[in-house]
Amino acid sequence: MTARAGLAETLDAFLADQTHERRLSAHTLAGYRRDLHKAANFLRERGIEHWEDADVHTIRALVATLHRRGLSGKSLQRLLSSLRGLYRWLIREARVHDNPAEGLSAPRSGRPLPATLDPDQTRHLLEQSGDDDPLALRDQAMMELLYSSGLRLAELLSLDTDTIDLDVGQVEVTGKGNKARRLPVGCPAVQAVRAWLQARPALVKDPDERALFLNHRGNRLGPRGVQQRLARAAVQRNLDGRLHPHMLRHSFATHMLESSGDLRAVQELLGHSSLSTTQIYTHLDFQHLARIYDDAHPRARKKNRDDESGT
Repeated sequence: MTARAGLAETLDAFLADQTHERRLSAHTLAGYRRDLHKAANFLRERGIEHWEDADVHTIRALVATLHRRGLSGKSLQRLLSSLRGLYRWLIREARVHDNPAEGLSAPRSGRPLPATLDPDQTRHLLEQSGDDDPLALRDQAMMELLYSSGLRLAELLSLDTDTIDLDVGQVEVTGKGNKARRLPVGCPAVQAVRAWLQARPALVKDPDERALFLNHRGNRLGPRGVQQRLARAAVQRNLDGRLHPHMLRHSFATHMLESSGDLRAVQELLGHSSLSTTQIYTHLDFQHLARIYDDAHPRARKKNRDDESGT
């Protein structure tokens, strides 16, 4: 009876096959090797010396263990993909009948929290510089409007002079899915836009140009221009990190939720079709919540007093 190949020998044979038969790139092969080495090390920890002896319960335990050790959901999904490839090859080689990695999925990675400015940083960013240069006035109006109404960059750039009503304090925007919505505009933003509109004629080249925000050539301002000007504003105001347009939208949403707690209202203001999208802004520091709980909850206070008294 021929001895079965061990984990390392089988892995080398599989990778050689992928190299010569499927002609996979060196980058892909390196990823396969890293992932499958992790899996092989886990199997050895379990006393398993052959890929054929792993079953679906073994692979599920592998995923759970590596997840507890800090491997991200994305990395685990890639590892499962590598395992499925290995076992498909083993099936073709008639060494196994089933693919134990088939149908398994990795835990979902937590969605990264959006970067925001705190209220003091926002206040510092939006302080009037006193500069009456048309481009400076334009930049001030853009930043105020992004933060005041939580606009997406594309929504800001699509604004025309007749889509904002400064007397009422309202702006009409067309968001994703071509959905229109009307949003309130705060007093500082209204004042900043008024100041910009007084300076705007200095940049106008075509009297028929309807764009609210213009570049120095008199054309509708583009995304790159806004990104560059906001980054410049952050440097001028000594703000840590890079400021981008969506950070002001994130800050708007976070500050609104912290003040009101009204998730549905913030969903409407942001133009989200799903409430789950808005819920990413409900992040709060757990230790802060725990302190509030300890200070406010009667039983929490009693527990603390009991602990202190040794009862």
